[in-house]
Amino acid sequence: MKKPISATIDEDLIDWIEKEVNDNKKYRNKSHLIESALELMKSNKK
Repeated sequence: MKKPISATIDEDLIDWIEKEVNDNKKYRNKSHLIESALELMKSNKK
């Protein structure tokens, strides 16, 4: 089950996220990009 969260993020990073979502068909939305990034961080930590 997915649950909503809230985070405070630097404006430059938000601009980058929005550009990635708009320019790259790999991500459906900001949440999808952030979830993908966290999964990558999680897998690299093992």
